[in-house]
Amino acid sequence: SIVSLIVAIQLVSTLVMFGVILFVQIVHYPLMAGVGEEGFSRYARAHADRTGLVVGPLMLAEMGSSIWLAVQPPSPGLQGTAWVGLGLLIAIWGVTGLVSVPCHNRLAAGFDPLAHRRLVRTNWARTFLWAARVPVALALTGIIAP
Repeated sequence: SIVSLIVAIQLVSTLVMFGVILFVQIVHYPLMAGVGEEGFSRYARAHADRTGLVVGPLMLAEMGSSIWLAVQPPSPGLQGTAWVGLGLLIAIWGVTGLVSVPCHNRLAAGFDPLAHRRLVRTNWARTFLWAARVPVALALTGIIAP
């Protein structure tokens, strides 16, 4: 059914995005400081472009499925859970647009230690928000109780 497909999209996109953000937070972002001044701008732009190719479709799929499930939950008892999931995702997008993207834009002009520290520090918010989405996505599948 279409609901099962939407729930599956929600689960897969959330789990993959949690894995990606955890890797980025623990490994990738901290290592940016070791790239060096020369060529950092090119590196930062390539990072943003390539990362966008991976996370862009996943984030859109996650948002689309979250909106769908908030409006048409898999069961009436899961409507609150679906809205919590959508709220978490709106917070993720807010942090991304208001904090992470400006940091990346600043870094694209060249390495800036303050922008880098802010990116690493504030990305913990997205990491924790995506971690909180995992049990929500699992609950919407019925795998765990809400």
